Formats: sequence, C-alpha cells, structure tokens
Amino acid sequence: MKDTFGPGETVLSNARLVLADEVITGHLVLRDGLIAEVGQGAARGGARGQDCGGDWIAPGLIELHTDNLERHMVPRPKVHWPHAAAIIAHDRELAGCGITSVFDAIRVGSMSGAHEKRYGRYARAMADEILSMRETGALKISHHLHLRAETCSETLLEELDEFTPSDRVGIVSLMDHTPGQRQFRDLQKYKEYICGKHGLAASEFDEYCAFLFGLHDRLGAAHEAGAVAAAKRLGAVLASHDDTTEAQVATSARHGIEMAEFPTSIEAARACHAHDIKVIMGAPNLVRGGSHSGNVAASALAEEGLLDILSSDYVPASLLLAAIQLGELWGDMARGIKTVTAAPARAAGLMDRGTLAQGLRADLIRFGQVGQVPTLSGVWVQGRQVA
Repeated sequence: MKDTFGPGETVLSNARLVLADEVITGHLVLRDGLIAEVGQGAARGGARGQDCGGDWIAPGLIELHTDNLERHMVPRPKVHWPHAAAIIAHDRELAGCGITSVFDAIRVGSMSGAHEKRYGRYARAMADEILSMRETGALKISHHLHLRAETCSETLLEELDEFTPSDRVGIVSLMDHTPGQRQFRDLQKYKEYICGKHGLAASEFDEYCAFLFGLHDRLGAAHEAGAVAAAKRLGAVLASHDDTTEAQVATSARHGIEMAEFPTSIEAARACHAHDIKVIMGAPNLVRGGSHSGNVAASALAEEGLLDILSSDYVPASLLLAAIQLGELWGDMARGIKTVTAAPARAAGLMDRGTLAQGLRADLIRFGQVGQVPTLSGVWVQGRQVA
C-alpha cells in the first residue's frame, strides 16, 4: 500500500467506523469501487480527504423486503402511476435513506374480474423494466428481484413460469393472505387494511373474504408446492411470511426456508431459531413500539435475542433509525447496525458487501445523530457518492 493517495481515491477520515463487531475511530480509503483500506487514526501519508468530524460511517443498508415500490406504483387507491417513473422515484428515495442494495418485492399471483383492479397482473413487466434500467445504469443503487408468491391468488403458477434463472431472482417468499390467519388473524384489522389501502367498500367485505376462502381451498396447496419448486428452479433463497404457529414453522423448515419474514408470534420466532431460520422483523414495528396488525412487537423479539434482520417494510427511512434503536437496546451499536447490513447480505447470498472490510464493495453511509434520529450526509455505492 502506497503512502499517498491519488486523484482516483476517496479518503474519509476522523470517523466512527462501524465494523463487524466493534466501533473504532479511524479512516477509510475507497479505490476503484472497493474499500482499499480500513484503519485506526489518520490515513497514511497524512492524507485527510473528507474530515467526517466524528460522524458515523457504516456499510450501506441492505433491504430484503419493501413495499415501497408498490406505494409509488399505486400512490392512492385506484391511481396507477407509470412504472418507469415509479421505479426511478423509488430508487432515489431509497438512496436518500442510506439503502444501497434492495430486493424489490414484486407480487406474483393475480386475480381477475372484479378484483383485477386491486390485484392485477404486473410482475413480469415490472421485472423487465427494473432489469432494463439496471443494465443501462439508470438506477443509483443495486436492485435485485424478490418475488412475493401469493398462494391465495388465481394465476401464481403461470406467472412464476414466466421467470427463468437468467433473471437472477434473489428471493422467493411464500405469501398467504387468506383472512383469519397469519398476519390477519383479526378480521377487523384485515377489514380496516383492505378497505383503507385498496378501497374495498365495507359492504363488499364479507363477499370478498368468501372468495378468498374459496381460492385458498381450491388452489392454496398446489400454489405453495409450486412456489417452493420455482425457488429451487430459479436458484433463489426461499422465505416464509407471517408464520404464526410452531406447526407453520415446521412446514417452512421442511420446504427449506432460510428466512422468516415478520413472524407474528414469539412462539413462531423461537421455532424459527430452533430450525436455524433467520428472523426478519419490520423496522416500523420497532420504531412505533408495536405491530400495526396487532401481532408480536419487534422489541419483544429483540429482547429475547430472536431478531436477526430488519426490513423497512413500508417506511424506507425507518431502517437506519430502527438499527440505531437496536444498538441502544442491546448496548452494542455494531450489533444493531449488523441487522441492516451484514446479516441481510449473508442471508441473501451477497458476500461482497455489508461490512467495512478491505476488498469489499465500497457501499457505505455517513451519518450524524440528533438524539437517536440519524441525519444522513453521504451515501456511496461502489465508491460513487449517490446522495
């Protein structure tokens, strides 16, 4: 390693560096899109570069499951936004929140007739647009595909057949939004959700639930088996969603599931750890102090050591905020930050990022704090500042 730094390098000094298992005061050198040097104190040769004034430097945040793209696609019930514009807005918002790698959650499995406006078919077309934008360099951060396989639907298997290993799908998650179980055990909560978010008239709620029960009875088992097979065919990591009981977790384990998104009970989270399944909880749940659906609080799992990974879910800005809160709760900032960096990276098979270490991708963030609230002042992707 040379003692002076050239014009193609970035030096960040006088920072609190959040490493894998500790925080040190030191410097980083970025070169050719990679982290070239991590060290305590000043950089060699006296190069100061950007004096961070004691700010935190952490790896870029990695988001495995977010509804944010769907929010940009349908900003209000029955309002559909152009896909390309939605993808760009989503990308820029995530960059501004410190997220440098995202698995864009795309629903696979749609409905026809009267329900098509709420659950129409879009996955293949949306994936094509994301992949095209990625290839042309239109996106600031690293985008990957996450297929949310909705078993309570009409077209899941034929939609999954539209994807091939060349799409490099990263995650397939098993979704079952049949009312009365998992996330929506409380039918009143489900009614508030579906009528509020999707504009269903309250007078149509009972009829809609009956329709979903019928779909589940007729197609649920075949769709679940088909989604498991599709994940294997695509080479994707398989995830469960909203496991509630030990029996559901045991089924997940038999399927080869590696990640459990948002288990709804502490019993399910304990069972996940017993089966070596990583537990993902929503950052908004932690920030708000509880689940909006009335399920287990993320803080309760954190206190029992059952929370491995955080997801921003429906609020991108919650991801870093919640990680800092976990660092405070555990008395270990490195451990808190790991839930949004190294832990999701390893769970999703991204071995080239998620840690401040020599030779890894130079995806990182710089932030200060106002109390527990982070104030981002820099986001880098492969050594290039994007926010």
